[in-house]
Amino acid sequence: MRWQRLSWAPRWVVLVAGIACWQLWTAAARSSFFPQPSAIVARMYHLWFSGPAAHLFLTADATGNILPSLGRVFAGLAIATAIGLPLGIALGRSPAVTAYLNPLLQFVRALPVVTMAPVFIVLFKLGTQMEIATIVFGTVWPILLNTIDGAASVDPVQLETARAFRMTRWQRVAWLIVPAALPKAFAGFRLSLSLSLILMVFAELVGSTDGIGYEMSNATNSFDMTLLWSTIVLLGILGYLLNELLAGTERLVLSWHTPHRERE
Repeated sequence: MRWQRLSWAPRWVVLVAGIACWQLWTAAARSSFFPQPSAIVARMYHLWFSGPAAHLFLTADATGNILPSLGRVFAGLAIATAIGLPLGIALGRSPAVTAYLNPLLQFVRALPVVTMAPVFIVLFKLGTQMEIATIVFGTVWPILLNTIDGAASVDPVQLETARAFRMTRWQRVAWLIVPAALPKAFAGFRLSLSLSLILMVFAELVGSTDGIGYEMSNATNSFDMTLLWSTIVLLGILGYLLNELLAGTERLVLSWHTPHRERE
């Protein structure tokens, strides 16, 4: 157990060593395309995290760009979950319907999100609705398809036992089907989370007036490489934090599913 408690240490040592190598290389190369990590961190601090304590140290630029981007990510994932989870459970328990719809689902899923951007612009105009629609369209498929697989994998013996105990349809859904579908649904959530950040940046690059993608576009247009790398590093940090949040939620929700490890 002591090794498990200290298992985080080597990961951070590797990260710090990688940053140190990056710092030494950029200091020696003096390339305008690759600013030093120290310059990137300083720019991130002054641009986003040097605000007053009452605002959680967030500057006006942070609340005007980072928070809107996170809002779009969370809104897109929430809508994708509201669509993919119940629909996936329904289709997973209806093999005949799934067989009929599978060609259509696979066809729509294969459409690149980039090619759908003009359609979303026509339907929703440029703005938050178009950006959220882009995130929803790209993230709903991992949730939907993984939930279908999970709902279809319910043990038939358990279902027959539930019927023998005269459990209602909704009780079987709540106590058997949903728990069986959740492990694979969370696998879909992890894929959708990483996709949501990519799609958020893409949607904001198209024509947004705020957001991380908007700042990235401004940095590119002004050839401000330090700002560009700051947004890239910020996206990596946000991706890590959101993934840890999802992993914690998964451990909490699926605590019954994770095998208990005896303490040494």
